[in-house]
Order: sequence, then C-alpha cells, then structure tokens
Amino acid sequence: MEAQGVRTGQLRIGDQIEAWHNGKLFHSGRVTDVVPALELFWILDARTGARKLLDPEALEIRHTEAPAVPSDKTQDQRLATA
Repeated sequence: MEAQGVRTGQLRIGDQIEAWHNGKLFHSGRVTDVVPALELFWILDARTGARKLLDPEALEIRHTEAPAVPSDKTQDQRLATA
C-alpha cells in the first residue's frame, strides 16, 4: 500500500518535512540526503537530533514550514536578560 503525500523525487536537501502513519506524527525534521533511485531519504530528527532513514512507501510525507529562527536582536535580548 502506498501512502499519499510528497514523493522522494520531490524532496530536496534542506526541506522541512513531517512523516505521518495512521494519523499520527512519527518524525519531523530537515532532509539531509535523498536517494531517488531507492525511494529513500534521511532527515535530521527535530526531536532527537538523530539522523533517520525514512521510507516514503510506509509513511505519508508532508512538507512543512521551516522552524522559526530567532533574529540576532531577539538572541541579544535573551542573552541580556540571562
């Protein structure tokens, strides 16, 4: 059975994705490597920081927005109050 969603050939290094299975979020992170010939790709998991090999045939892959990166001004304000 093939899940609906983004195909491996549509992924690019740096894309932010979520991997879903049966309505549950299993993985979320940034794509670090894509092997279209094998229909596989790796992400850097946002929760654990570990590199994960994902099989899009078993998961529904969705593009997501990149996480917000604090501006230098925001970072400076946090450091000043720490």
